Amino acid sequence: MALHETFSLGVDPDLGLQAEVAALNAQYEDATAQEILTAAIRDQFAGGIAMVSSFGADSAVLLHMVAQVDPSTPVLFIDTVKLFPATLIYRDELIERLGLTNVRTQKPDGEDLARNDPAGMLWMNDTDTCCHIRKVLPLERALDGFDAWISGRKRFQSATRATLEFFEIDAGRVKVNPLANWTPADILDYARTHDLPPHPLVAQGYPSIGCLPCTSKVAPGEDPRAGRWRGQDKTECGIHWPTHGKEVDGSGI
Repeated sequence: MALHETFSLGVDPDLGLQAEVAALNAQYEDATAQEILTAAIRDQFAGGIAMVSSFGADSAVLLHMVAQVDPSTPVLFIDTVKLFPATLIYRDELIERLGLTNVRTQKPDGEDLARNDPAGMLWMNDTDTCCHIRKVLPLERALDGFDAWISGRKRFQSATRATLEFFEIDAGRVKVNPLANWTPADILDYARTHDLPPHPLVAQGYPSIGCLPCTSKVAPGEDPRAGRWRGQDKTECGIHWPTHGKEVDGSGI
């Protein structure tokens, strides 16, 4: 039963969503990533699902899969205005290469930046608020109207993602993680099989790529995300964690 059908039957939204996610995880426990994507885009959330992509280190793999299912699937890209120039070039290259026809770029709100980060240096002393303004809030706006979204997260990426499921609940929506159980070798094999271009910074020692000021190179043997906010007790930008109640300098958002 699709998400909108659950709501239309008068089922409590929270209970209905929990039941649906549990059922989906049971149904697709042994499914391939392609099967999960096809079901999510064409059946379970048809017309109400978007992919969120950073066009980062291994984004080409999932973008290619989505394009094979339906190249008009909305792809949401958050441009924090602090990204590596190489990421923006790579985004444009992949859009053309894969034939994606509905990539939507969302930037931070100008008033939020003027009020909270007028000098553009907030990342130096408050990375959580910087991420909230530049990533979390723009994504919330971009996701408005969607029932579900597709993420490229994988269990191997960090300890905080080790128990990641294919389907989960996120702020009243379903988040789909079709590559949850993929390994680095799976990613590399798929990219080679389909001749997908790598992000140019990967070869320079960046296996996980975020904003330029907060991303550093990773040494051999380190966690792939060790270069994100290095030296801080921070492992996520915030878009994969509950954000309700977060306030930014009195904005009440």
